[in-house]
Amino acid sequence: MTAPLFPLTFNPFENIAVPVSKKSAALPPAAGDSAAPKAGRGDRFLDVEAERRQFLDAMRREGVKPLDEGRSDVGAIGRSPAAALCPPDNGASEAFLRLRKLVEMGEGFNVSETPEYMEGTGCSVPSSYAWRLHRGDFSIQAFIDLHGMNAQEAKTAVDAFLKEALAKGKRAVLIIHGRGLSSRAEPVLKNSVRARLTSRAWKKWLIAFSSAQSFDGGAGATYVLLRERPFSGKSAKRRGN
Repeated sequence: MTAPLFPLTFNPFENIAVPVSKKSAALPPAAGDSAAPKAGRGDRFLDVEAERRQFLDAMRREGVKPLDEGRSDVGAIGRSPAAALCPPDNGASEAFLRLRKLVEMGEGFNVSETPEYMEGTGCSVPSSYAWRLHRGDFSIQAFIDLHGMNAQEAKTAVDAFLKEALAKGKRAVLIIHGRGLSSRAEPVLKNSVRARLTSRAWKKWLIAFSSAQSFDGGAGATYVLLRERPFSGKSAKRRGN
């Protein structure tokens, strides 16, 4: 058998030395090519427009809005919503801190400096006792809450509460009556408590009373400091002699 006159392969450019990069991407198959392309690692990057559309769709689902063309907001990068809420580092930051302590802990608020503050002392008792009581020099041993009662019910409840406190040797107590902000005219329960404490029946047992501090109810509650035994004019005269 004689050898063919021409080789089986035809390489017209085999003598032209053209360097070809080993990493160059393969061209897509020509139209009408029946051979299906094999899925390779680089094929997913071929349709750039499809990738771009998928990316934009994903961003829209997350609520991200594209910037207008030609607009640049480089200065806004890195800012968080929390940073915008922080007060500036100047004198306003100190005021912000004081306000926060006032709202969260009541710190810096003096009930005694408000029009709702009330205090009083018993017979022959220095007024300083009322201030000491408000300041917290005496530990509270019992309390009663009058919310939901009318004036008469509150009077009866206060009498029973104070009698029980005296019987058990509890001298510093707290009466919670509310500020009476829902009352049309004056705070009914608060005024009823003050009237009862200053009445003849209880004033002889009273050392002092004062509005509570904010953490105990503020102007909506009253501290009461009781005597061990009732005051009498004769005993006062004997002490004076």
